[in-house]
Amino acid sequence: MTTLLITHPSSLRHETPAGHPERPDRLRAVEAALEDERFASLIRESAPLGTLDQVALCHPREFGEAIIAASPQAGLVQIDGDTLMSPGTVDAVLHGVGAAVQAVDEVMSGFVANAFCAMRPPGHHAESVKAMGFCFFNNAAIAARHAQRQHGAQRVAIIDWDVHHGNGTQEIFWDDASVLYASTHEMPLYPGTGAASERGQHGTIVNAPLRAGDGSDAFREAMETALLPRIDAFAPDLVIISAGFDAHWRDPLANLNLKESDFAWATQKLMAIADRYCAGRVVSILEGGYDLEGLSRSAAAHVMALMRG
Repeated sequence: MTTLLITHPSSLRHETPAGHPERPDRLRAVEAALEDERFASLIRESAPLGTLDQVALCHPREFGEAIIAASPQAGLVQIDGDTLMSPGTVDAVLHGVGAAVQAVDEVMSGFVANAFCAMRPPGHHAESVKAMGFCFFNNAAIAARHAQRQHGAQRVAIIDWDVHHGNGTQEIFWDDASVLYASTHEMPLYPGTGAASERGQHGTIVNAPLRAGDGSDAFREAMETALLPRIDAFAPDLVIISAGFDAHWRDPLANLNLKESDFAWATQKLMAIADRYCAGRVVSILEGGYDLEGLSRSAAAHVMALMRG
């Protein structure tokens, strides 16, 4: 079975102020971990540049144009309290879109079994017309819609285990019966959404919030009782993972206590569902993770699971 890794150096050129948690070293840590000889069989590709047409699958074209127009020639531009643009940001976010689309193309066409997009900045907080929470364009949502429009996928399941709820993905697909969004996350925590009562217009939003201090047992119980059965019943044509690793016990931005083995376990569970319904098709997209050691070890465990190692 072949696993595709998509990266691009533009991710390192999205700059943030000193001390900002969403920093280029995040990608350097992931890339260093995946240079280990255990990952020698990975197929490695450079992300293409995404297009405004692809952005417009989930965001109004005017919004995409406004983000591009906001790009500074020098210095930093503040989008919200913690979301900033540098001169390299637009290139980074468009390559992030391109990576997600390329991953879908190769997985849906059967060229690879699954794919991991190691790109930054993340995307799951980006709503249809709002950049926030370090995010500009919602790569996971764009990937889902691209799979439907270009590859005929009728049902796409997005599973989000980032410690912060993916309000953007939920908002984009709130009234869409063809996309299941399932999330486990810490609550209360930024951005404040993700209550179990938030189910969407068609019951295709599934939230299983965890409490500060929860660890492996609570996470696995939430997956096995709330999320995995719903994904299984949905019988998806593609599984997309919003793979944030900030629920790791070392992470400074939250209070959950997951271990690398939990991410590997969850990956294997989702792959088993994908094996049953969609020939193992899984696309994983990096979201959060702000402790470099926790991030690198967790991403390595996740990719090793994708490789069926």
